[in-house]
Amino acid sequence: MNRQQAINRTFDSRRRVESLWRATRRAVRDWQGTDGAVWLHLLKTVTACLMAMGIAMLLDLPQPRIAMTTVFVLMQPLSGMVFAKSVYRIVGTGVGMVAAVVLGAVFVQQPELYILGITAWVAACTAAAMRNRHFRWYGFVLAGYTAALIGIPVVTQPNGLFLAALGRGAEVAIGILCSGIVSAVIMPRQSGSLLTQTLRMRFRDFTAFAAGVLAGGVERRAFEGRFASLVDEIVSFEATRAYSFFEDPILRSRSQHLARLNDEFMHVCARLHALRQLLKRLRWDNAAIQPLAPYFNALSTLLAQRPYPDETDRAYATRIARALHTFQCTLPRSVRETRRPLENASPDALQDFDTLAELLYRFTTEVIQYSETYAALTLPTVARASRATRYVARTNWYVVAFTFVRTAVVMAAIGWFWIETDWPSGGLAMIAAALTCALTSSTPNATRMAVQMAVGAIFGSSVGYLFSCYVYPNVDGFLLLCAVLVPVLAPGAFLAARRGVSGYGIGFSVFFCLLAGPDNVIVYAPDLLINNGIAIVAAMLVAALAFAIVFPPHMGWLIERMCVDLRGQVVLACTGKLDGLGQRFQSGTHDLMHQLRLLLSGRISAHRRALRWMLVALEVGHAVIDLRREAAHARYIGTLDDRWPACVERVLADIATLFSRPDRRQLDRALVSVRAATWVAQQVLDAVHTDRGRRHDLQRLLSYLHFIRSALLDRDAPLGAISRSGPRSRAR
Repeated sequence: MNRQQAINRTFDSRRRVESLWRATRRAVRDWQGTDGAVWLHLLKTVTACLMAMGIAMLLDLPQPRIAMTTVFVLMQPLSGMVFAKSVYRIVGTGVGMVAAVVLGAVFVQQPELYILGITAWVAACTAAAMRNRHFRWYGFVLAGYTAALIGIPVVTQPNGLFLAALGRGAEVAIGILCSGIVSAVIMPRQSGSLLTQTLRMRFRDFTAFAAGVLAGGVERRAFEGRFASLVDEIVSFEATRAYSFFEDPILRSRSQHLARLNDEFMHVCARLHALRQLLKRLRWDNAAIQPLAPYFNALSTLLAQRPYPDETDRAYATRIARALHTFQCTLPRSVRETRRPLENASPDALQDFDTLAELLYRFTTEVIQYSETYAALTLPTVARASRATRYVARTNWYVVAFTFVRTAVVMAAIGWFWIETDWPSGGLAMIAAALTCALTSSTPNATRMAVQMAVGAIFGSSVGYLFSCYVYPNVDGFLLLCAVLVPVLAPGAFLAARRGVSGYGIGFSVFFCLLAGPDNVIVYAPDLLINNGIAIVAAMLVAALAFAIVFPPHMGWLIERMCVDLRGQVVLACTGKLDGLGQRFQSGTHDLMHQLRLLLSGRISAHRRALRWMLVALEVGHAVIDLRREAAHARYIGTLDDRWPACVERVLADIATLFSRPDRRQLDRALVSVRAATWVAQQVLDAVHTDRGRRHDLQRLLSYLHFIRSALLDRDAPLGAISRSGPRSRAR
């Protein structure tokens, strides 16, 4: 008995140890995903910064602090982000070096013309950055302010321009190299792991969300809020895919499959929205919906399935796809059997019934394709993509011009003040203005970012003064120098990684390094440091003032121009080439809405209005593309009724005009065109009723036309306000 008790105690002890070990591992994983990731990023940033400083000093470069600044600007939490940023920083720095040398050679000892040239160059690069996404933006930004950083300090000393450019390029290259090595070697966080986690969560969350929508359990505000977050998920996924391209050869080989998956996700979201909108317009007590309710409930039940405890992602997605495929195979026959009683009992409801059934079938098809593509990506090897998929970003040209003018005005004002007053620190003020305009160009609130950077620069200058006067004179040796710099560099890196207060960290870290970073031969000139600090802060405050008063980003006309571009996506759907049109339409619409979401942050009513325009644009644009494809497939209709081609062209032209200039008159014209095309298609349908294939083609065309008409008449959509108003009213 005693022996058995001892054995039991041993087993109990082992179980307790195993349980404690599992709990410890779980706690460590949770810590790594939250606070641990922040501390790891902090450690890697400070390590890379000190390494860059040491190598630059060892190579006897003129300004090791530039290498330190490069690390702070470059470091990102994920290795792929660092590699991507490094590539574009190298390209941008090289272009900026060439521009600095060319401008210095053309405007030799002509400060006024040089300032005009450097202002135009920085403004052009900042504006070009707004046309790009992800770290391509950073390449253009670097090309702009690198030219200012190199050329302005030696504008009156052209003989030293070429050597300054070479030295700056070497210092930047060291910063890039150290950032990449530290990010890849010290506990690297791969973009691929984040991508895999994002795909898993997005697939599971969407199936649960779609199940709730089909069951009628999602209210309008909740649906709009969730759809807006889906827009952000789509754009951020494309950004992560771009980063992973530089990090992992496996992900690079699957880049087209990932792009295709994102494209299919956009389509399935659009189908879900269209289905929900038609359900909302018809109401569940409608004669067309009641017979289809069992199919909606069945589909909702299939999508609501959750993964088993030990089920892999691939097995779960495959199980969902197979269940949906089985459901879809039986759907057409079941729908036909359900439709027969309505032909005599409720003939007026047939069009609503057919449209809803067609949307249900198309949505099921989209979900199956999305599930199969997701399951295929989890395989060890993936076949070559059968078609290329491109995410087409859209930026309003007014926004680009606005950015150019804003940057040029700020730079020109500070340059003019520098020349008129012969300000000793005026050159550094221009450099600070270029940095501020460049780094705030893509932020939703440029004024707040500039003020935060100015506050950070104040603290950076103050701490730099203390270091120059009291710390550096008492430091002997590189190790002691690193020890005294760590407590200063770490808080800046910590703040720079925190959303909402990153401007303080960027301003402190960057300008502490620029103003008071250690060089091989340290110059103790506190008065110069104070003057330079005042110049930097003044330039940032001038930029913030210009951003807030002269060029506020929330100007009504600018928001309206972006909304015009958003509605213009429907014009693209009506007039663009069919080849790849769905990809261009979907990606451009989501990209524009993402920009509006950033710009309208905190402005609830304006954001809701823009979101509803996006939703109606997705509805109508998607239906128009389906209509055009089906009409191109069924060209024989024109031989049966020669009025059909002209009717389709009139529908497309009137819808394009409506979304270009939305008012009551254009809405009425579009509705008349849709009714005329519906009437012609109905007549052809009666003539080919015995031909099953042609009958189905006509029924699909009629369902698209009917859905477009219901979308134009939706009283809750932005176009509904036009239909209730006078003939001269315009949509806002």
